[in-house]
Amino acid sequence: MHIIKHAVITLVSSGFLLATGSVLAQETPAAAPAGVKLIEAKAVQELQAKGAVLIDTRKANEFSDATIKGAISVPYDPEKSAKDANFDSAQDKFDMSKIADKSKEYVLFCNSGTCWKSYKAAVVMAKAGYKNVNWYRNGFPDWKARKLPTE
Repeated sequence: MHIIKHAVITLVSSGFLLATGSVLAQETPAAAPAGVKLIEAKAVQELQAKGAVLIDTRKANEFSDATIKGAISVPYDPEKSAKDANFDSAQDKFDMSKIADKSKEYVLFCNSGTCWKSYKAAVVMAKAGYKNVNWYRNGFPDWKARKLPTE
């Protein structure tokens, strides 16, 4: 009887975790938002070689653990807005003072397609008039998996 009770509790808990996990891991859109170019690792390398600024939008502690070599930390705080393409950026914090030049080439990334920070940052930058905004949707996990330079 004890085994059956334990099995039922485990199944119910697992179902709850799966149900809430699917909401928490909502994917970002597969296409880039207006005014933004969706790019892959090879293009990130090419743009960086040409002087593009790589922006790690993850939390500062994630950046300090490891990042793409040469990237700068400009965290995007989406704790309040919805994980949705129609999010309200006024609810979030994104300090663009480190990236004031709107004509430079920028590449934004975070932790893959379930991380909304770089998507939201790209939207905010495009709406603010930045002309060369690139979104590396696959982000840091993809970069590491490809064994590309990190620091």
